[in-house]
Amino acid sequence: MSEVMIAVQHVFKTVTDSTGTLTILRDIDFTLSRGETAAIVGASGSGKSTLLSIIAGLDTPSSGTVHMAGTDLFALSEDQRAAFRAAHLGFVFQSFQLLANLTALENVMLPLELAGRRDARAAAGRMLERVGLGQRLASYPKVLSGGEQQRVALARAFVMNPAVLLADEPTGSLDFATGQTIMELMFDLNREQGTTLVMVTHDRSIAERCERRITIAAGEVAGIVSAAA
Repeated sequence: MSEVMIAVQHVFKTVTDSTGTLTILRDIDFTLSRGETAAIVGASGSGKSTLLSIIAGLDTPSSGTVHMAGTDLFALSEDQRAAFRAAHLGFVFQSFQLLANLTALENVMLPLELAGRRDARAAAGRMLERVGLGQRLASYPKVLSGGEQQRVALARAFVMNPAVLLADEPTGSLDFATGQTIMELMFDLNREQGTTLVMVTHDRSIAERCERRITIAAGEVAGIVSAAA
């Protein structure tokens, strides 16, 4: 039986302001196995990115919980969740989120250095070689193309060999061809490392390559489709 890596259990998210209470997520419930790939899809404003933030422990649900690798994220303090993310999670964003004053190598070294890894420089260099940027180690983000910046972001995310990788529209700011190349690389790294990959995407072709497609509509799970279906 496959090991459950992520269990989202009856998650609700509501916010209240002067106009009343708005329900963003309603009774979200699903599990993902170790190494599985899943796409969260749905219209803009349906709650996809909020759900991804809750899975990451960056946002808190109004009720319900998320277990990751057997750990109840919301039984942890904020500091404990931050430490858990550092040890178990990688992130890839549409806007890359690279530090402009650091080279490609230094950007990828950063999480390794924060973790106290003495081999940070060598490990970061190997991962940049793996994503095809072995000749760009000393380049700053401003001189890299969008595709190259996203490769650096991928290298930074995967260099820690995370149990889970979360991606929010990872090809949203790239042209079609570059986006396809980035996705091939992401799926390759997912298979090599056995990482559980969860991504929010509007790209149907990318979603259909995932083993699971979770459709969110008006804050609710409208359907879950497995690749075998």
